[in-house]
Amino acid sequence: EVQLVESGGGLVQAGGSLILSCAASGFIFDDYAIGWFRQAPGKAREGVSCISHSDSSTYYADSVKGRFTISRDNVKNTVYLQMNSLQPEDTAVYYCATYRWGPKCTVGADGGLNIYEYDYWGQGTQVTVSS
Repeated sequence: EVQLVESGGGLVQAGGSLILSCAASGFIFDDYAIGWFRQAPGKAREGVSCISHSDSSTYYADSVKGRFTISRDNVKNTVYLQMNSLQPEDTAVYYCATYRWGPKCTVGADGGLNIYEYDYWGQGTQVTVSS
């Protein structure tokens, strides 16, 4: 059974940092890129970051570029999202997901991640940033 379990969310003040983890099991971790998404209340789910296995290339949404860093530990089957300089607009539920087409992240014509290309999802972890 494929499982993705996010952890590390919480309440932090603006300017603070958090590290999210996504622990994966039930599939060959090396075969898939992993993406992070977030969904704020009343808003659509949006792609935040992605990391490939094939070449460890990464993608970041413009809104988090320079503040967030994605990494993966292929021994622990875990992907991390280091989030620095957090702002209230980063408040959302954060999800990780497997990229259904393989080990390399791809970006759509709009320059973002396509949520419909991700098939297995975790349950999410809440990140709340107070001003």
